[in-house]
Amino acid sequence: MGKGFFHVPPAVNEPIKSYAPGTPERDEVLKMYKELYNQKIDVPLYIGDQEIRTNNTRNINPPHDHQHCVGTFHTAEKKHIEQAISTALEARKKWSQLAWEQRAAIFLKAADLIAGPYRAKINAATMIGQSKNIFQAEIDSACEIIDFLRFNVEYMTQMYDEQPESDEHAWNRVEYRPLEGFVYAITPFNFTAIAGNLPSSAAMMGNVVVWKPSATQMFSAQVLMEVFQEAGVPNGVINMVMGDAQMITETVLASPDFAGVHFTGSTGVFNSIWSKIGQNIGNYKTYPRIVGETGGKDFIVAHPSANSKEVSTAIARGAFEFQGQKCSAASRMYIPKSMWPSVKAELEADLKSFKMGSPEDMSNFINAVIDEKSFDKLASYIDRAKNDTDAEVIMGGNYDKSKGWFIEPTVILTSNPKYVTMETELFGPVATIYVYEDDKWEEMLNLVDTTSEYALTGAIFSKDRYAAEQATKALENAAGNFYINDKCTGAVVGRQPFGGARASGTNDKAGSKLNLMRWVSVRLIKETFVPPTDYRYPFLGEE
Repeated sequence: MGKGFFHVPPAVNEPIKSYAPGTPERDEVLKMYKELYNQKIDVPLYIGDQEIRTNNTRNINPPHDHQHCVGTFHTAEKKHIEQAISTALEARKKWSQLAWEQRAAIFLKAADLIAGPYRAKINAATMIGQSKNIFQAEIDSACEIIDFLRFNVEYMTQMYDEQPESDEHAWNRVEYRPLEGFVYAITPFNFTAIAGNLPSSAAMMGNVVVWKPSATQMFSAQVLMEVFQEAGVPNGVINMVMGDAQMITETVLASPDFAGVHFTGSTGVFNSIWSKIGQNIGNYKTYPRIVGETGGKDFIVAHPSANSKEVSTAIARGAFEFQGQKCSAASRMYIPKSMWPSVKAELEADLKSFKMGSPEDMSNFINAVIDEKSFDKLASYIDRAKNDTDAEVIMGGNYDKSKGWFIEPTVILTSNPKYVTMETELFGPVATIYVYEDDKWEEMLNLVDTTSEYALTGAIFSKDRYAAEQATKALENAAGNFYINDKCTGAVVGRQPFGGARASGTNDKAGSKLNLMRWVSVRLIKETFVPPTDYRYPFLGEE
């Protein structure tokens, strides 16, 4: 066994490739897109060393061409979930004892595989299965998951290096043990990087995982499993199961060995999971760790001193990139009356220049929303705004699901700062704007803080430093990731740890050491070199 204080390669953010016309990466990803689009994959359950095909399958359909099928995935029965739990617990016996540098090497290799031979494949799979344009796929399914893996290894070594004070009489040391049991990872459709990070971050710390990816992210989930296997993640450490979400979750939470949940998804589902954990709390061997990032109703606030073009660009990007299907996407905007005419004209010009369609056509900025359920929900809110007296659809407002789930980027202007689309998370390309009187800045900040139950991201634009400071203080609890003179999306691992509070989650900051701390249980060891042999303390001495 090797001995030494090992230093891992320094974590550096993965460079983003341009995919400009004529670049080799553009040609490579388009070739891979065509190849994957014209074949059918068959995604099994991955439990230990078994690939289980139940023959109870669901189709994988690109959101931008929902009649086309690119494959199927198999769904689990309760017995399969129980098998995944027992398999994970068996794998834990060896995995939890594996030297940390061996775990580090596996996930560093996974990062390098994605950076190199798997880059085009994971990007193309994300473009097809989640309808992301190539830039959105690149920053997600390539760069961000690479960053998660590399930076988490670095954070892990920093954690292990943090030790308590000792003296000449006793040696104090801390062990960062994996949790006693298994971790349940529940991942969303919208980010391949999140789907990779939630199970791998827990596994990196020596835990074993039952992973349930989203049914609408199965294409890229399959590629992630291929990467984990090639990188050398041992059988049973990360087990991938799909199927009825309620059945899977109830089976997992009923196990006395359930040790934690790593979740990204809706607030309602997270609340339900938290409640079920509470109901079962007497059954568990240890108090489970509950880590979740949920919804958002993210804001952009412009001060009268702000530059209108900077504001309109932040709206165009922050609200409509990836069709607004980011937890951090801007969806409510507060614009001063003096600035509104210029912001409106600039934003309208931007929206008119947007092209919408398949991500295979790289001139398309907008693609499809994820599925029919999302499409119908968004269409209903757009129709409502067209009919309500306190709202008006001023840009976009059209939709078409004949070929794909296409929602035109839509801007609603409301006279009611508590209008339904100012408060409700829609998760789509719909932005609502409220125009305030320039002299109502302070009142408006209070409005921003109290309008939504969420507190994920938010941005303020101001050239006035006093106003920027005022907003930063007034909105202290309104956003876990707060931006000054920038859009409220695009957090980068290693630079902007991500997460929010209130109804937006537990704010455990994915992409930071804070998150990894949730997947360990600390043991303090004190070793005294020369123990005392007399119980008497000096104060007991006679006069």
